[in-house]
Amino acid sequence: MSETAAPTVLVVEDERHLADLFAGWLEEHYPVRKAYDGDEAIEAIDDAVDVVLLDRRMPGLSGDEVLETIRERGIDCKVAMVTAVEPDFDILEMGFDDYLVKPVSFQEIVDTVERLAARRTYDEQLDEYARLLSKRVSLESEKSRRQLAVSEEFAELESRIDDLGTNVDQMVEGFDDDDVAAVMHDLPSGRGG
Repeated sequence: MSETAAPTVLVVEDERHLADLFAGWLEEHYPVRKAYDGDEAIEAIDDAVDVVLLDRRMPGLSGDEVLETIRERGIDCKVAMVTAVEPDFDILEMGFDDYLVKPVSFQEIVDTVERLAARRTYDEQLDEYARLLSKRVSLESEKSRRQLAVSEEFAELESRIDDLGTNVDQMVEGFDDDDVAAVMHDLPSGRGG
C-alpha cells in the first residue's frame, strides 16, 4: 500500500446482505472487493489487498482455513475476524490482527479498517504487540476472571504482552507526542491493563 492510496479491503462473508452492507459502509472511502464464501475469498485475495474482514463460520472453506491460506501464501495484509463465533482460547494460535464479534456497527467496521491500515506501517514488534492486545481484549470480553486466571495459555499471552510492552515503551521514547498519540490510538483498548 502506498502512503497516499487508500487501502484495498476484501469483505468475506457468506451472508450476502452482511457482505453488501459492510462493503457499502466502506466503498465511499476504500476500494472494496467482496467474496461470499471461502473459495471466492481465496480467488479474490492477492498482494493488492491490504485489509480483510473475514467471517469465521462459513459453509465449505471456513474463515479459519482462509486465514491459514492467506498466511501460508505470505500475503502481506491485515485480517480482522468479523464473526458470530465468540472467542475462545483457540484464537491464541490464529494469525489474525483483530477480532470483532457480531453484531458490529458501522463505526466498528470503519475504525477497524482504519486501525489495521495504519498498523501496516508498524515494525514487526509493534504489530505483534497490537495483535496480542487484540487477543487479550477479545478473551477478556468473553471469559470470566476465573477462566482467565486458570488458563496457562492466557498466562503465556500476558507474559508475551509484558515482554513486548517493555520493548514498545523503549521504541516510542524517540517519538514526538503526535506519533505516540497516533500509535496508542491504533492499539486495541486495554494496553497496560
